[in-house]
Amino acid sequence: MDLNELIREGKVKRYFRATRKLDVPGLVSHITQRAAGKEPLFVEEADYLEMIRLLNETARKHALMLYAFCLMPNHLHLLLSLREGSLYDVMRNLFAQYAARFNRKYERKGHLFGGPYRQSACLEDAYLLGASLYIHLNPVRAGLVHDPGKYRWSSSRLYARTYDSKILVHPELVLGLLGEAEPEARRRYRDLLQQGATLTIKPVSEEKKAVEVFLTGLAKRIPRLWAWLGERPRRVGRRAPALQPSDLWEERIAELRRDGFGRKPESRAAVRHLIEQLISRGYKREEIARRLGVSRKTVYNLLRSLPILALSMFG
Repeated sequence: MDLNELIREGKVKRYFRATRKLDVPGLVSHITQRAAGKEPLFVEEADYLEMIRLLNETARKHALMLYAFCLMPNHLHLLLSLREGSLYDVMRNLFAQYAARFNRKYERKGHLFGGPYRQSACLEDAYLLGASLYIHLNPVRAGLVHDPGKYRWSSSRLYARTYDSKILVHPELVLGLLGEAEPEARRRYRDLLQQGATLTIKPVSEEKKAVEVFLTGLAKRIPRLWAWLGERPRRVGRRAPALQPSDLWEERIAELRRDGFGRKPESRAAVRHLIEQLISRGYKREEIARRLGVSRKTVYNLLRSLPILALSMFG
């Protein structure tokens, strides 16, 4: 079965940094792109404005929905979806146009970007919320500002105040996860940003589970976070199982070890569910087997009822 079709049917829970870019209409993607080596992407104010202008132009031409963004001196983050067309082609054209203008302006030659952009598909509400917060906290992690709302080249301020529906960024998808009443959703989002600013945030380029690690740390600070996500109708990945914070996995692993893995039908179902949770976080079967203290073959046998094609992407 085609990978895009698996995603449409909700059978794939995580697809991280695809080499083969996914072009499922409406799929929300966390896009990251950075400069080659230690080169800057943005030197002065006009450079940031040029990228924003190109994003506006791209959104109009290609029915692109931008939910969050952050332009950093040497890299950028975009949270977006494309209603039609090829995401690969749209992103390639966007970055090629910016690179051509930048090289011409500064009389430089060679590649501006350090390779193809990276894509992480947002297939769960938890990842969607985590990616948005992670994006907006980038300037804080870099020491550029203490308050993410004061960073000019991101969409953070649009999440804190009433927005114009005609504006480039559409925060309502993410804010809708935190409540139907807009003022309350905004207050909760500001609270999450404030709490998130106190956490250690690893760069996505160095830690492939950076967003998940960040979100789990945030959930420990605000236990109510998981209840917020569970109370709202799911917005992405409606068929995927809801994620749980990783500290709950450790408790469950210890409990299942005491009871003996797979000795009872109900325990087999519990182990299978636990493995699903780990797979949805991007763990490979070797890593899962090591965590559970069982063989890789045991993990495979427990998962035989799951879609093999979906599992093969992670193992």
